[in-house]
Amino acid sequence: QVQLVESGGGSVQAGGSLRLSCVVSGLPYNRKCVSWFRQAPGKGREGVAAVATGDSLTYTASSVKGRFTVSQDNAKNTVYLQMNSLKPEDTAMYYCAASIDHCWYGRSWYESPKYNYWGQGTQVTVSS
Repeated sequence: QVQLVESGGGSVQAGGSLRLSCVVSGLPYNRKCVSWFRQAPGKGREGVAAVATGDSLTYTASSVKGRFTVSQDNAKNTVYLQMNSLKPEDTAMYYCAASIDHCWYGRSWYESPKYNYWGQGTQVTVSS
């Protein structure tokens, strides 16, 4: 059974930092793409960052590049999203998603329909 469990969300002031964690179980450790998406109220789901766990290649959306970093710890089956210099517009529900792929070689990792497995989400709220 595949499970994705996120944690680490919370409330923070602008300029602060949070680290989200996603524990992935039931999928091969070296042949999957694990991504972070976010969805703010009234908006569509946006791909934020992804990691191809087999070769540790990472991809980051331009909207968060330089502030957010995705990483993995294969020994813990965990993917992290380190979020620095947070802004009020980063406020959203953050979801972890996974699929058996090499993140489509960076071409379409941000397309949510490509992912078969999703976590329940963790809320991030950034106040000004």
